[in-house]
Amino acid sequence: MDHPDSGKGIKRTLRAEILAVRRGLPPDDAHKAAAELAGRALDLPELAAARTVAAYVSVGGEPGTRALLDTLHARGTRVLLPVLLPDNDLDWAAYTGPGSLARVQHPGKMALLEPSGPRLGPDAVLEADVVLLPGLAVDGRGTRLGRGGGSYDRVLARLERAGADPALVVLLYDAEVVAHVPGEAHDRPVRAVVTPSGVRRFD
Repeated sequence: MDHPDSGKGIKRTLRAEILAVRRGLPPDDAHKAAAELAGRALDLPELAAARTVAAYVSVGGEPGTRALLDTLHARGTRVLLPVLLPDNDLDWAAYTGPGSLARVQHPGKMALLEPSGPRLGPDAVLEADVVLLPGLAVDGRGTRLGRGGGSYDRVLARLERAGADPALVVLLYDAEVVAHVPGEAHDRPVRAVVTPSGVRRFD
């Protein structure tokens, strides 16, 4: 078992604390935060200029992304959404509107909303100008705390191997911008964090 003062122990504690706060967020507050988050994100110059955006469908207590996805799609931006594979890697398919999402129950995991269109392969993310990342926290260096499943570590490693350099942006609640997230050598800092109250850049 990890010592609580180790990097992994600190990450585990931080994840538990943030998930507990998210579970307690009233639905009205969550809906308001999602609308504010979409407005802030859509002001990002990187999103305005992007031809292809790799994004995700929020689940559970995550900051809501549906309004953002719909506005990007309506703008004519190509939006790629992840499809979870059995080994926790991510395939991708295009988002073509709310009717293109299907509820998928993965064994031992929470149900996800995934795009139902043709699978484009894990390397489709290499075409993205912006990658919107889920997360639980980010610190002042741009170090992101993920859920710990490793799916996005694989995505980031794939981008690194290919020499791709999309803008990495994490979407969070205001209180999830924290003083310190334990980092590892392979961590790739995000370019910006978007919260309901604004944008903080790290580049």
